[in-house]
Amino acid sequence: MRVLIKNGILVNADGQAKQDLLIESGIVRQIADNITPPLPCEVIDAQGCYVMPGGIDVHTHFNINVGIARSCDDFFTGTRAAACGGTTTIIDHMGFGPAGCRLRHQLEVYHGYAAHKAVIDYSFHGVIQHVNPAILDEIPAMVEEGISSFKFYLTYQYKVNDDEALQVLRRLHDSGALATVHPENDAAIARKRAEFQAAGLTAPRYHALSRPLECEAEAIARMINLAQLAGNAPLYIVHLSNGLGLDYARLARERRQPVWVETCPQYLLLDERCYEAEDALKYILSPPLRNAREQDKLWCGISDGAIDTVATDHCTFPMTQRQQLSSGDFSRCPNGLPGVENRLLLLFSTGVMSGRISPERFVALTSATPAKLFGLWPQKGILAPGADGDVVIIDPRQTTVIRHTDLHDNCDYSPWEGTRCSGAIVRTLSRGETLYSDGVFSGKAGRGRFLRRKPFAHPTF
Repeated sequence: MRVLIKNGILVNADGQAKQDLLIESGIVRQIADNITPPLPCEVIDAQGCYVMPGGIDVHTHFNINVGIARSCDDFFTGTRAAACGGTTTIIDHMGFGPAGCRLRHQLEVYHGYAAHKAVIDYSFHGVIQHVNPAILDEIPAMVEEGISSFKFYLTYQYKVNDDEALQVLRRLHDSGALATVHPENDAAIARKRAEFQAAGLTAPRYHALSRPLECEAEAIARMINLAQLAGNAPLYIVHLSNGLGLDYARLARERRQPVWVETCPQYLLLDERCYEAEDALKYILSPPLRNAREQDKLWCGISDGAIDTVATDHCTFPMTQRQQLSSGDFSRCPNGLPGVENRLLLLFSTGVMSGRISPERFVALTSATPAKLFGLWPQKGILAPGADGDVVIIDPRQTTVIRHTDLHDNCDYSPWEGTRCSGAIVRTLSRGETLYSDGVFSGKAGRGRFLRRKPFAHPTF
């Protein structure tokens, strides 16, 4: 099967040009100024549109069990929503397994979750929930199987302590894997939460007040220093929400530490005023939303390169479930927001169309840099001969109003309801196959492939 995309503005992280793109058997075969359609061939006219590498969302939580609830998007509805938003690859953060389980236990479970449901290509981050010699010894074999990044948490049920984190950082570094960390100071959060509960202060706003930015920033600084002690181990900070934490990452880079930073649209575009709204339970996530000053600091990082990737942390729990489980107490509400379908358009509208970032920087944040950091480059993240034919076509002349009724996830609300975006996702192709076009999803469950990712190598940008 051949697909020829003509007349569009092709954008990669290192430049753009008005060129045609030929995909054959799922692979990009040719890029040139004017390609004559071979026969047979599907021709897509992208006149006036940006033609970009399909998005790579390296932070999703599909089908995750958080103990009190399971997220409502599985690997079909989650990847369907992703495809309709221009994302053609996801790397899912696996949830915790049973107490004391092997490291690869969750990998086997998640292969079962995704194999016959995923619409787009996918991989997983390993999850480290306890640390002992046997767990550490499993890491190299999992890297050989294509799992080249692992996550550990400094809060929640299976948090690791500093000694354990140091051991993990060392072993991951030695094994060719990238450490990703959820950084929040658990002890400080627990103390503040207990004080609020004792005073009867359990409304959603106290969720944010119990997790102030200093709790996040302190943990970021601590992990940066531990990574240095672990032989200058590479470190990836997930879902950064504040400027102080970003300042610590900047300092680390000045010392030539391999530290990378991810943020999410919610921290760029939503703020703590959401916790005063009648539907405030919709916005409970961790870290919580911050104030507008912190947003400005993150946008500076988006613009100047201090922030490397924009992911979503997509983790969906319906509003009806949130209300039922919380019963007026923020600490009993499951955490997370939907957003995998809206990431690209939100950043395109508020970043590219506003003039904050270039189209090339947009591609770097949403596709190229994720591919380089997580072992997918140059199969993914670039439009070039030999790469997968993963493409998103964005029309900057259109306007899109986000309505949950138009979205494709399995939640019952969108935090972006009514948001007006400059631009529209008009087509998504995964390995040359159109999955979404002009509002119509045409993908099939199970067509997505598991991606065996290469061991971590320090990327050059």
